[in-house]
Amino acid sequence: MSTAGKVIKSKAAVAYGFKKPLVIEVVEVAPPKAREIRVKVYASGICHTDDHALKGGMASLNFPVILGHEGAGVVESVGEGVFKVQPGDHVILLCSPMCMKCKACLHEDSNFCEKNDVGKNVGLMHDKTTRFSIKGKMIHNFMSTSTFTEYTVVDEFAICKIDKAAPLDQVCLIGCGFATGFGTVLNTAKVKPGSSCVIFGLGGIGMSAVMACKIAGATKIIGVDINPEKFPKAKELGCTECVNPKDHSKPIDEVITEKTNGGADYGFECIGNVDMMVSMIKSTNYAFGSATIIGVPAFTDRLPLDVMWLLTGRTLQGAFLGDYKAPLDFPKLVNELLAGKIDLNALVSFRLPFEDINKGFDLMRNGKAVRTVLLMK
Repeated sequence: MSTAGKVIKSKAAVAYGFKKPLVIEVVEVAPPKAREIRVKVYASGICHTDDHALKGGMASLNFPVILGHEGAGVVESVGEGVFKVQPGDHVILLCSPMCMKCKACLHEDSNFCEKNDVGKNVGLMHDKTTRFSIKGKMIHNFMSTSTFTEYTVVDEFAICKIDKAAPLDQVCLIGCGFATGFGTVLNTAKVKPGSSCVIFGLGGIGMSAVMACKIAGATKIIGVDINPEKFPKAKELGCTECVNPKDHSKPIDEVITEKTNGGADYGFECIGNVDMMVSMIKSTNYAFGSATIIGVPAFTDRLPLDVMWLLTGRTLQGAFLGDYKAPLDFPKLVNELLAGKIDLNALVSFRLPFEDINKGFDLMRNGKAVRTVLLMK
């Protein structure tokens, strides 16, 4: 029996407050309105940004809310005026959607749409309502997607259609972590062959950056992390060396500077820690180093900046979602996966049933997982 046009009861992980475990609830998911799409979510990665939100690291977050923003699934139904997809199409949900009409979207160097919810965290559809409810009470969405649920409803600009041959439990990672780390190396920093790179933080984003540095032809790739259990995987993916700051008596930037004969050509901070951002900047060559911030700090944190770090010739920049224009570029990444050019499966440490979501968060917090992927029935 078709569910189109009807309210669907769906299992969802609902967050009721900061620093509280997620609660599996049965929620009601209303049908899509005009220019909206309802998606059956099949796989969702657990990203540090979800935990960042739960810990209060964002400027605002409205509860109750269904988190999750790294998902892939199949279109269940579409609202009036939707032509880009139809029921049965496979899609990646876009946590940083692009309308492809505003000034930011149309700029060749931008991938940040004026209409998305990143940084605003309103948690509503474009018409300022929500499609989630429980016992008549409104539930907010998250980053235009909300993937910690069996069914979600998104505005039309928050999906991209992909090849049906692609494994959803892998391509979900393109929705955030993989694209962020991989794209920042190739699109933002534009790492050159024969160069030296240092990556601070070997989680999902950092490991993706390592993969990209190897593909770009970097000959020295140093991974920095305080968890040595991550080092074997990092070396498998491309690190030529891994360094634990706790093993050294001198500051880690001095260690890296010595190992790279004056500082790395490229540095990437993938943690969201302002102290590590400083260390990463200082680890790059003072005359020509490129330092890129990827990690998201708490909204109250501030980066202390010595202007001389830049006046000597360094460049400092940030990147969001790897500078990919998601609607255009994500399908291309899926095609590269299918062609065997990238290996997303190497980033998946665990696949867990959706009901074990809190276990998945614990694995991430304890440094046991590069990425845990939740599988919905």
